[in-house]
Amino acid sequence: MEQPAPIKPTTIAMADDHTMLRNALAQFIEGFGNYRVVIKAANGCELMDKLKEIKCPDLLLLDINMPEMNGIETAKQVSRQYPGIKIIALSMMEDELMIVCMVKNGARGFLLKDAEPEHFKEVMDNVLKTGYHFSEEISGDNLYSLHRDNETPKKKDLELSEAETHFCSLACTEMTYTEIAGKMGVSPRTVDGYRDSLFEKLGLKTRVGLALYAVREGMVDFNYF
Repeated sequence: MEQPAPIKPTTIAMADDHTMLRNALAQFIEGFGNYRVVIKAANGCELMDKLKEIKCPDLLLLDINMPEMNGIETAKQVSRQYPGIKIIALSMMEDELMIVCMVKNGARGFLLKDAEPEHFKEVMDNVLKTGYHFSEEISGDNLYSLHRDNETPKKKDLELSEAETHFCSLACTEMTYTEIAGKMGVSPRTVDGYRDSLFEKLGLKTRVGLALYAVREGMVDFNYF
């Protein structure tokens, strides 16, 4: 009787400047059984060099704060040169603006470094299966309806004002809400109104959710979906 073909392992690249953490993460990820870490890099420059040497991995676990080339710039380069690699951002803290920047530049998921091992596996599995994974606290209840392959009506069918559309695109930048108000020439209270209106219309809860929507609908230059 012919034996079934072995299941191809999911290949992982990792970029993190903390050697002990990088090695520990690699060890317990490979302990999940069907994951194989093929690249371990200390920064973005080293990662880009190593990507030239092997077949593109399936996933990239990418630290946001690294020397030489940080996670945001690395995500931008990886997304443009190796669009088949799905990026999961890593951080010690849940910084909304940094997550927005990572989303804008191609991240499909986010993980805190101190997350339980089971959560690491859940996020990696979901990114492989659906293309993305962000917690409800980060992205809001209706993130799934923003995915291109979802069969629910597209959010761009909703009516957004010109000001709301402009605000949504600015929400993908590093600017604070006060700085966005200055850029738009309106008061901070008016910007709060745009934000709250969009949260209600789109069923979202956070700025990261708005960034995901803006990326999905082509309101920013780079679209990772």
